[in-house]
Amino acid sequence: MAPQDRLTLDRVTAPADDALLRVEGLSVSYGDNQVVTDVSFGLRRGGSLALIGESGSGKSTIARAVLRLLPEGTGRARGLVEFDGQDVLSLSERRFRSLRGRRIGFVPQDPSTSLNPVRTVGSQAREAAALLDEPGGHRELVLETFAQVGLDDPRRVYDSYPHQLSGGMLQRVLIGLTVLPRPALIVADEPTSALDVTIQKRILDLLSDLRRDLDISLLLITHDLAIAAERADTLVVLKDGVVQESGGTASVFSSPSSEYARKLHADVPALNPDRYRHLRERPAGGTGERPKIEVGGVTKSFTVDGRALVAVDDVSFTVEAGTTHALVGESGSGKTTTIRLLLGLEEPDRGTITVAGEEVTGRSHAELRSIRRHLQLVYQNPFTSLDPTWTVKRLVGESLDRFRVGTRRERADRVREALDSVGLGENLLSRKPGALSGGQRQRVALARSLVLRPDVIVLDEPTSALDVSVQAGIVEVLLSLQAELGLTYVFVSHDLALVRQLAHTVSVMHRGRIVESGAVATVFDDPRRPYTRALVDSIPVGAGTVSGGVS
Repeated sequence: MAPQDRLTLDRVTAPADDALLRVEGLSVSYGDNQVVTDVSFGLRRGGSLALIGESGSGKSTIARAVLRLLPEGTGRARGLVEFDGQDVLSLSERRFRSLRGRRIGFVPQDPSTSLNPVRTVGSQAREAAALLDEPGGHRELVLETFAQVGLDDPRRVYDSYPHQLSGGMLQRVLIGLTVLPRPALIVADEPTSALDVTIQKRILDLLSDLRRDLDISLLLITHDLAIAAERADTLVVLKDGVVQESGGTASVFSSPSSEYARKLHADVPALNPDRYRHLRERPAGGTGERPKIEVGGVTKSFTVDGRALVAVDDVSFTVEAGTTHALVGESGSGKTTTIRLLLGLEEPDRGTITVAGEEVTGRSHAELRSIRRHLQLVYQNPFTSLDPTWTVKRLVGESLDRFRVGTRRERADRVREALDSVGLGENLLSRKPGALSGGQRQRVALARSLVLRPDVIVLDEPTSALDVSVQAGIVEVLLSLQAELGLTYVFVSHDLALVRQLAHTVSVMHRGRIVESGAVATVFDDPRRPYTRALVDSIPVGAGTVSGGVS
């Protein structure tokens, strides 16, 4: 790191008599590869500290070092990690085991993989209760804790298997199991990254309330500067395992001194809603053309356990050519079913869908194939949407081969052109997805959708699996291509801050119905429905705005 990139670096420390966790000169290696270098910070009793940075910055590795969960044999930590006056790294595993779970709790990132799927929640909760010194009464204590973390029906949760609970409920279960032994410190590793924005806010509010009510310290791991600024007293900004900047939240948030922290700040959608206004601006007034997409009175039901479930209920919206229309709402709101209907992957019970003047509903497979040449989809997760055994050349060129577009040379030229349009060079043509970064994979997925030169692209949470800085690069590519080629986008997302940056119009979905729609600025700045207001109020906006956060 160049000296000018590290203008000031205040060590985050707590007074020795008030420090619950003290980290000094921590370095961590996996084999011969050093991934964390000389990291120092302190966390006071009852305080909160956020480690922030992109994937690979060392955040989770530091958390694993504190928890003594580094891979045995390959992971090695040096330096000082002191918890409540004890040198954690020098303790034997047997002695540290009495701290882990009891005094130091851990909330992992993905609740769906953190519980045993073949055992009830209650049977797993009893293991956490067994850490308590109090004999007996564990069931009632678990039920009481589940109620404390906001689970409405603790007995049903206790008797359920993990797959019978939603993601938000599972995360509350994990937080409940973590606080059950009343630890002094909770390490929360990206605890809301897989959750809807409203559930995210409830989980973060819960952690803040528990911290205040139980005097628990919080070590929060996140890549989102806005969340960190709302929820932490102090911040430590990491890049490539090295501290770039640290200090009080208000100072780091309002005037970051390192180049990296300034870039993170600029890339957070909630903090920069008008960043891409110059790319989104269109001439005032309509074009006089028929809307590129028309969805009218569409309804779709499914039969589940012998009962009819209405997934989409009388949904209507239009999308003007060259604009972006967003569908937003919580999980289960009907967004995904709506785009499946738009793509002809499902047939509606009633209603009509027209794309570029051609009706999608009631078409044969062959007719839909023709329409889909001009209607493409970019999937949510680039790690699973690309065949890992294919090269980039084959992945991008597949649809050209299927539609027999041009000669072999012309198809090769189209592949290179598509890659160039998303900022990738032909040096990647022979690589497979495993040799690409997350951002490169999503750009390949976007190039796949562009190679046929479609009119409409459906974007299904296209950046949810990406770091905020990589996301910013993808958004800039999308908007630049739209401005250059006049593309029309349908953008599905639970990230309302990103929607504000990217979309022109929005439809808010709730339980299969559209409850509010219109221009993004109008809907977000002056929401008419309580549900929309709850969504908008859940957008993290920075320091000092949330009860229980930074004062």
